[in-house]
This record gives sequence, C-alpha cells and structure tokens, in this order.
Amino acid sequence: MARSIVLRQLTGSAKSRAQLERKLADRNVPEDAATAVLDRYEDLGLVDDAEFARAWVRSRAGYRHLGRSALRRELTLKGVHRDTIVDALDDLTDEQEYAGALALVRRKLTAADRRQLTDPDADRQRLVRRLVSMLARKGYPPGTAFRAVNDVFAEAGADGPDPGEVSGTD
Repeated sequence: MARSIVLRQLTGSAKSRAQLERKLADRNVPEDAATAVLDRYEDLGLVDDAEFARAWVRSRAGYRHLGRSALRRELTLKGVHRDTIVDALDDLTDEQEYAGALALVRRKLTAADRRQLTDPDADRQRLVRRLVSMLARKGYPPGTAFRAVNDVFAEAGADGPDPGEVSGTD
C-alpha cells in the first residue's frame, strides 16, 4: 500500500521526502513501513531531496522569478533539510537573481507607471515603494530590488530611486 501511494504521488510531480512522509502518515501507513519504502525509493533515486531542491530553484526562479528568500521559505515548507536548501540556492547566481527581479519590475510596470516615469512633476516615491515592496515579497534583498527598479527607471529615461530617500521600504 505504501509503495502505491508514493508512486502515485511521484507521478504528478517530484516531491520531497518529508512531503511523502506526511502523505503516508495521512493515509495511516505505519511509520516503519513508510520509512522502509522511502529508504528503498531513495536508494533507487526516485526520492532525492537534493535533486528536488535544485529543480525547484531552477523552476521557481526561472518562471515565477522568485528570489532566494522566497525559495528558501518554500523549500522549508516542503520539508527539505536546511543544508540541502543552501546547496540548491548556491546554484542561483546573483546575476540570475537580478535578472529575475528586473523581469518582474518590467512586467509589473503599467502604461500609466511608464508615463509617470517621464513626467518631471510626478511623485515617484509611491511607485518606487510599490515596486520594491513587490520584490521584497518575492524574496529579493533590498539591494537587488533597488538596483532593478533603478535600471528600469534608467531605461525609461528617468532618474532612479535613491534608497536613502525612499521611506517605508524597510
């Protein structure tokens, strides 16, 4: 029974060992049977938290444009061990993380926002706060967030934000 539950779970998408353990516990599979099945599938390479974490980082950083902090939080919730998370996040370079932040800022900027960038009378502080806050929620550190927003402002021909002058971004 435990084998079929695990195989069914792995058919849809990769899972961490902790996720599979929780699913087996939910189905009232005895702990010793669950451990034996998961150990066997680990030996066969069907359950591999390190590969799961690396694939998760590649996927979520590439398509959802999440920063390291958000990826760490998600993998922790999936029950991946801290050292495995650190190793997986090491594969994400600073430039890849910055490219994700830049893509998000470009995507989130509306036509009205773009007009505001070129209007010398516009108060850009609210726009900067909104964009930097959005990047913070997506797991980006402040330096990366301000750099991405500054570069998008520069692309539009506007002065970029000065992190010291923008309030409410802590």
